[in-house]
Amino acid sequence: MDRIKAVVFDCDGVMFDTAEVNRLYYNQLLAHFNKLALTDEQFVKVHMFSIKDAIEYLFPEKNGFDDVYAYMKGLKYKDFIRHMVMEPGLKILLEALKTRGYIRAVATNRTNTMDAVLKAFDLEDSFDAVVTAADVEKPKPSPDQLLKIMDQFNLQAKELLFIGDSEFDEMAASGVGAPFVSFKNPSLTADYHFNAMAQVGVLLNL
Repeated sequence: MDRIKAVVFDCDGVMFDTAEVNRLYYNQLLAHFNKLALTDEQFVKVHMFSIKDAIEYLFPEKNGFDDVYAYMKGLKYKDFIRHMVMEPGLKILLEALKTRGYIRAVATNRTNTMDAVLKAFDLEDSFDAVVTAADVEKPKPSPDQLLKIMDQFNLQAKELLFIGDSEFDEMAASGVGAPFVSFKNPSLTADYHFNAMAQVGVLLNL
């Protein structure tokens, strides 16, 4: 851990418990198009996917998605944000990382909702870089987001600690050879398995 210079967080399932908000959002979208609510299997997938991949997955019968995106534009995501729950200890960890000079970043498959989320929870100034699916050619499980952060700060893979909760996060970390923390998901292959932000602080001797 002495080599770590940057700590990178996934958003959904790590920084926030977003299970309820994501389910509500997609169920409202599906209901508008007279489709059944998400099954548990579908939820697990869309929770990892970028919005583009989620729409293609949920509407396989469509040749185009203009009507879906048009309806989505009318949905005010900020109305759903109130259902998100920030992970306890996140702000304390972020402040401790800043004090010790660590680079703090986000790598998420969210796209145009990330700014609103950071603003709603007063986290706009808490990260040195925020890389979404819209900022790279390929979202996770591709390692492109981590590579972009590494390039921006001239980092080697072993200098970046990535915290995620899904198979996509695991694959992204593996793709660059970065140390990986599995957050609240014991089924993943990881260097560390943690259930609380404070454990990250202990790992880095904050």
